[in-house]
Amino acid sequence: MNDLTDRQKNLLMLLVRDYIETAQPVSSLHLVGRYHLDMSSATIRNEMSALTEMGYLRQPHTSAGRIPSEDGYRYFVSHMIEQAELPEAVQNTISHQFHQSRPDVEQWMTLAASVLAHQSQAVSLVTAPHAEKSRFKHVELISTQGRQVLMVLVMWGGEVSQQVLSLAEPVSQERLSGAARRINSACQGRTTDETISQLTHADALETDILTLVLQEMRRADDRASGNLYYDGLSNVLSEPEFNASDPQGTRDARRALRLFDERSTLQELLSQTVLNTGLGSVQVLIGGEGTWEELRQCSMVLARYGVAGHVTGMLGVMGPMRMSYGKTIPTVRFVANLLSDLVNDSFVENG
Repeated sequence: MNDLTDRQKNLLMLLVRDYIETAQPVSSLHLVGRYHLDMSSATIRNEMSALTEMGYLRQPHTSAGRIPSEDGYRYFVSHMIEQAELPEAVQNTISHQFHQSRPDVEQWMTLAASVLAHQSQAVSLVTAPHAEKSRFKHVELISTQGRQVLMVLVMWGGEVSQQVLSLAEPVSQERLSGAARRINSACQGRTTDETISQLTHADALETDILTLVLQEMRRADDRASGNLYYDGLSNVLSEPEFNASDPQGTRDARRALRLFDERSTLQELLSQTVLNTGLGSVQVLIGGEGTWEELRQCSMVLARYGVAGHVTGMLGVMGPMRMSYGKTIPTVRFVANLLSDLVNDSFVENG
């Protein structure tokens, strides 16, 4: 991309802001009138033509108006991402909502998804905190009927797995509780590899239970993130880009929202992007970045939260490229930092 003059930079930033607000192609005459620019409409038109040739703008039809290209949005985001701040009153409101909620992971995730969707007017996505390496916390064994036993496995970081087991023979609740106590004592805080070593010290029943515990822990290790929560699907569907009267817009919206049903695709996206970034840092994906066709008409603003070396999760929003980055980016950053503090207090400081 070519270097821009100061005038071109200013015009590009104004045009992107205006298009985000109005969803209408922006003309040189409109810029002069709305922003009282000290230059003629002809001069601005020439600069807009130059920005179009450089790939920052495009002309959707034969009208005089221009709209940002993907590179135009990227330039805009790169020059405001660090400066964008959330008003203090909004920060206080969000903080109050979280501190009024119960200290419960599921409630935090649901609330985070709701707050992000409301503030950004886009669709939000939040993954539950997920241990970077699964660590055993405790297991409960509950006799149900005959040889059937309900195993409830809780891992460090709050992940819970329930599974009905069929043992070789019926076992009393007293014996099951004893086996659970011994396993909990021996495996507390251990990773998958460390738990394997306990198999050599276990009796037949405990070996069967530990084998199944290890299977669940390996599945957790293979997952890139915890359970997914989302909110605000109607926000995206109401945007002009995805208007129901436009068949192409409807197809684009459905393709983007399919991401939430195809968990493997979402996992791949997270693994290749935000899960490799620092905690609290915000990453913006525009138009699928040439990799994810489902997102070619969308942008995503993503961030990691949690405690490095312990548990982390991801949160963010997805909307049209014409989303309000100036509000969405600081909201995502603020909620990520807030969840990091809550996770630290709940899972790390309290063990």
